[in-house]
Amino acid sequence: MQVNIIDTPGHVDFTIEVERALRVLDGAILVLCSVGGVQSQSITVDRQMRRYGIPRVAFINKLDRMGADPWKVLNQARSKLRHHNAAVQVPIGLEEEFEGLVDLVELKAYKFEGGSGQNVVASDIPSNMQDLVTEKRRELIEVVSEVDDQLAEVFLNDEPISASQLKAAIRRATVARKFIPVYMGSAFKNKGVQPLLDGVLDYLPCPVEVENYALDQNKSEEKVLLGGTPAGALVALAFKLEEGRFGQLTYLRIYDGVIRKGDFIYNVNTGKKIKVPRLVRMHSNEMEDIQEAHAGQIVAVFGVDCASGDTFTDGAVKYTMTSMNVPEPVMSLAVSPISKDSGGQFSKALNRFQKEDPTFRVGLDPESGETIISGMGELHLDIYVERIKREYKVDAKVGKPRVNFRETITQRAEFDYLHKKQSGGQGQYGRVCGYIEPLPSGSDGKFEFDNMIIGQAIPSNFIPAIEKGFKEACNSGSLIGHPVENIRIVLTDGASHAVDSSELAFKLASIYALRQCYGAAKPVILEPVMKVELKVPTEFQGTVTGDMNKRKGIIVGNDQEGDDTVVVCNVPLNNMFGYSTALRSMTQGKGEFSMEYLEHNTVPQDVQMQLVNTYKASKGTE
Repeated sequence: MQVNIIDTPGHVDFTIEVERALRVLDGAILVLCSVGGVQSQSITVDRQMRRYGIPRVAFINKLDRMGADPWKVLNQARSKLRHHNAAVQVPIGLEEEFEGLVDLVELKAYKFEGGSGQNVVASDIPSNMQDLVTEKRRELIEVVSEVDDQLAEVFLNDEPISASQLKAAIRRATVARKFIPVYMGSAFKNKGVQPLLDGVLDYLPCPVEVENYALDQNKSEEKVLLGGTPAGALVALAFKLEEGRFGQLTYLRIYDGVIRKGDFIYNVNTGKKIKVPRLVRMHSNEMEDIQEAHAGQIVAVFGVDCASGDTFTDGAVKYTMTSMNVPEPVMSLAVSPISKDSGGQFSKALNRFQKEDPTFRVGLDPESGETIISGMGELHLDIYVERIKREYKVDAKVGKPRVNFRETITQRAEFDYLHKKQSGGQGQYGRVCGYIEPLPSGSDGKFEFDNMIIGQAIPSNFIPAIEKGFKEACNSGSLIGHPVENIRIVLTDGASHAVDSSELAFKLASIYALRQCYGAAKPVILEPVMKVELKVPTEFQGTVTGDMNKRKGIIVGNDQEGDDTVVVCNVPLNNMFGYSTALRSMTQGKGEFSMEYLEHNTVPQDVQMQLVNTYKASKGTE
């Protein structure tokens, strides 16, 4: 009998760790604090467990702390998490008097003795607790019989219910995800840990009882139910990668079949055939070499090149497992290596982190040429910058997150510019006349150039050079040096010189012509506006919407979802920096938000003045 346990981090920035553990496990233990109760992170994790449809037991920890109240926590789980639950144990004493537990199924008392609670001593129920135990056992039977017909029948006939009948009913209800048994204890000194592990064996499903589906790639992703037995063809999912001392360590959950050391396996996602060089069973940071592993186990292999979420088979079938839910990144930073020599190591680090963590993205800002990393929050990105330093010995410079503004014009303006330069030898001569105007809304391109010259005022071979000059001038507007969009340039007249006219002369003429008339076209700055969706408990709705108004957000939708309020608003990206931290402090960590790009919109006049002055000041210092 083998049980694989994966412990996951609690911080909301590392959501992906919880997602990938839940994706490959068949059961879960939701740990709650007997003092803090159902906290914000408990709510988030509970939501993830529901998403993956995982049967679970709850464990109320820290009964030896001051102010421990397991019954309060049990009721909070019912009200806040909508759990259909009941206690399967009653504590003997609380806080510093916490001695042991009474098992409501077997009706026995257990005390934990020895330095770290390793000796479990069974005894009779203390006489002063008989009434409480009877009441709580009756409650447990009532709650389970609401969702289990077999037990309900015995209960309604007032027949005595044996431990084995109750155990079987709790197991049926838990595996069917209709009931959650609640255990108690204190992990410090291991009080209550042994009964909890017995509960995992008694009530959580074994791999054969869980329905796992794969998608058959040969039959246009038709769903296939996997048997979960060693007899089937091998199907395994790589769910986590780690850089170990001996190269890449890939964690696999085997869903079907057997994997053996030295076997050839196929990566369905890339089509590559790989030999399994070394197969290990992980125990925290220790490894034990094994020859083979069966369906239901979690093992690790060395030296297999793949990405998180790839499926492996033995070549007999072409199945892929559905991947896990990956949230979109909400925060970006610019990073660059301080010394030029470490560029190779720097990009190697970023590539590896992307493979390891699907919520970490890397992109290039085409305007500034900087490398931009995006992730789930400020802490998430800080840790990766720290890892680049620690694991790859590359010092990285972290920029302030930057917003990509744009510029555009709002009215028509005329230009007439003559570029003339006479120096020894061939001079430069080119004259362009015409006007610029904003493109009508709804037009496809961002830039249009029309040649309306009738006759040969400018020889036609110079026209492409003129267009190129205008395009180049639009790369950086005169307000804040950002690209100019939605502009139409019309050429109506011009003049050329038989000897001194050249492509360069006309290109320069058009660049200066745009600068000359740009101010008269009343240019404005556009900023990216994000569509932000907030999910916060209703009690914080006022504070959060007030803060959104301060950030110049426009609220476009407001809905109720259970105890939560969902607010949709459009907010300038420039006002959203540091928002993840602000939202957590406003909502005691219970709020979540996601944002996506909506459009570029005109900035208010005061903001425009501020941006222009900052730009001029930075130009002046250069």
